[in-house]
Amino acid sequence: MNLILLFIGLALLIFGAEIIIRGSISLGKKLKVSLFAIGVVIVAGGTSLPELASSINAVITNHSDLAVGAVIGSNIVNLILVMAATSFLIPISNINQNQINQAWINIGLGIILIFMSYFILPFNYLFGILSICLLFIIMFIQIQQGSLDVSEVEEKGDYSLFISITFIVGGIILLIYGSDLFVESAINIANQLNIPEAIIGVSLVAFGTSLPELVVGILSAIRRKVDFALGNVLGSNIYNVLGVLGVSSFFVNFSIPRVIGSVDLFFMLFVTLMILGFMIFLKRIGRTYGSIGLLLYVGYIVYVFN
Repeated sequence: MNLILLFIGLALLIFGAEIIIRGSISLGKKLKVSLFAIGVVIVAGGTSLPELASSINAVITNHSDLAVGAVIGSNIVNLILVMAATSFLIPISNINQNQINQAWINIGLGIILIFMSYFILPFNYLFGILSICLLFIIMFIQIQQGSLDVSEVEEKGDYSLFISITFIVGGIILLIYGSDLFVESAINIANQLNIPEAIIGVSLVAFGTSLPELVVGILSAIRRKVDFALGNVLGSNIYNVLGVLGVSSFFVNFSIPRVIGSVDLFFMLFVTLMILGFMIFLKRIGRTYGSIGLLLYVGYIVYVFN
């Protein structure tokens, strides 16, 4: 039964990602906004909902370290697994300044988290207010800068505004439900096979929180809409820090645990800088980054085990 549910969850993920991409292409054309902007503003927020739900639940139940770990871990997986898998299939070329700016924002947020970790600054309601305000400002600027180049979208798949939004919302719901079903089934199967819970946590659960971004990225690559996938990853990481941690901080005060601040935050910053380097100097994120990212992901998992 768990195996059947596993495949059902995977099917929901694939179908959800497909209709999200269809709806986003159509919505971008209707609103004259680029696919990258749609990925950053709308879809990234939707695919970050699993992290938001799990983080709020964690802080309410007095497991705030788990909430911080989930956000940092998800950002790392997005950068080294999701982007690696996407760029390995279809290289992301024609890098523009708007995309580079998003990478810089991610770097800035990483530095802020390291600063908060070093001085043991708490996440509280003040951080929450500032984070939410900053998030809205970033998203507003993104929409303003994301003007549509008509040549970047295909003519087919032009739906009404209502259908386009319905596709995106419905797809996000399917991604979230499909991800939960997939991860829960996988954990049950692993337990039946007597696989240690530690291994389940660092592999299936960590992988599962970024599964929506991964499926959207792969489907975007297959449909050659990789700008959309890049916007989803960079935007999702911004949502995770400002949105997820920001909203969670309204419920209880917490800080970054030492074990995360010592290595994981620096690793997240390093990978973001690496992506920025590919953007600025090579003007593309291709199979070279894909290969390096996949190797880094394997190495990171090995590190977590030890």
